[in-house]
Amino acid sequence: MTKSQEFDALRPFYAMEILAMAKEKEAQGIEISHLEVGEPGALAAPEVREAVARAVMDEGQGYTHAKGNLSLREGLVHYYRQQHKAIVDVEDILVTNGSSAGFILAFLAGFKPGAKIAVTRPGYPAYLNILTSLGFKPVEIELSPEASWRLSAEMVQQAYEAEAFDGLLLASPANPTGAMIEREDLEQIIEVCRTLGVRFISDEIYHGLSHGMEETSALEFGDDAIVINSFSKYYCMTGWRLGWMVLPKDLVRRTEIMAQNMFISAPSLSQLAGEVALNCRSYYDAQKTNYVNNGTILTRSLNEMGFRNVRQSDGAFYAYADISEFSNDSVRFCHELLERGDVAATPGVDFDRVNGHNFVRFSYAGSREVIESAIEKMAGFLSRPL
Repeated sequence: MTKSQEFDALRPFYAMEILAMAKEKEAQGIEISHLEVGEPGALAAPEVREAVARAVMDEGQGYTHAKGNLSLREGLVHYYRQQHKAIVDVEDILVTNGSSAGFILAFLAGFKPGAKIAVTRPGYPAYLNILTSLGFKPVEIELSPEASWRLSAEMVQQAYEAEAFDGLLLASPANPTGAMIEREDLEQIIEVCRTLGVRFISDEIYHGLSHGMEETSALEFGDDAIVINSFSKYYCMTGWRLGWMVLPKDLVRRTEIMAQNMFISAPSLSQLAGEVALNCRSYYDAQKTNYVNNGTILTRSLNEMGFRNVRQSDGAFYAYADISEFSNDSVRFCHELLERGDVAATPGVDFDRVNGHNFVRFSYAGSREVIESAIEKMAGFLSRPL
């Protein structure tokens, strides 16, 4: 594939494009209900903001170790011991500029050029675009609403037999469906990957946001997976651009060298914020309770309005809804919903280039007022001819 063809394979990140369109309308004085981006409506914990304010006034902010401050990495070691009963070597942790940098480093450090990496469909759109941009080949494994959007070990085996791949990237909870993998099922998936010689990458950025199911880290089953996490979602720190990786021993030094050259280090203030945030779980659990309540209200209302296959998420803060009763073009549907209904949502083609024209993702990470306003606006929008 030529570089021109690789570029042609890239697709817009529609969530961000809808956000930009919504901001343009807001600049005209129009109130928009934002359900398009996966961004918590709450601020970072008060302790986080207070610590950062003091540091801005009293401390210089410079480069840190490329792996991140030792104190933050030690805090993450404690996190895994407390939350997952997993023992992690502090030297195997690398702090990143958001999870996005983590994905880039994972692909480049973990695989040879041109390797095939399997991802689920629907799935986070940046997976495909990052892989394509870096010269890797994505292999998509289709999920279905009938199976609650969940991947199984059998599906991994069947996909590998159809087209062998070198890596498997899996998110649980997942974006856009909010689906989670049961503990025993995740263990079986990881074991199949070991048997096949497939390197497993576990996207755990929505950990902390389960709606009752047990959250399982790949680190509970060994130290050969690449684990990627972030402070963006559970810790309400999207703009702070802070994430981390837990790496297998064979990739630590290689990834560190790449991080030195590509990113130098994560922002020092953000690292301080992350260190404090790790000890504020009661505040963040309260925010999660709000998301769960929002999700219950939104899911019920979407079903009542005629959307199909809308299920209560297992985790994260998304409702992935079938719009086939209203449209077979999710991009057009979302444009009209924004233009005529003043509600911003993300077309399913962001997450599924094959079947996404029939789906829309709604984020319920904002306030209760935003959700209730959006429901009222959507009901009015759908009562008029599309």
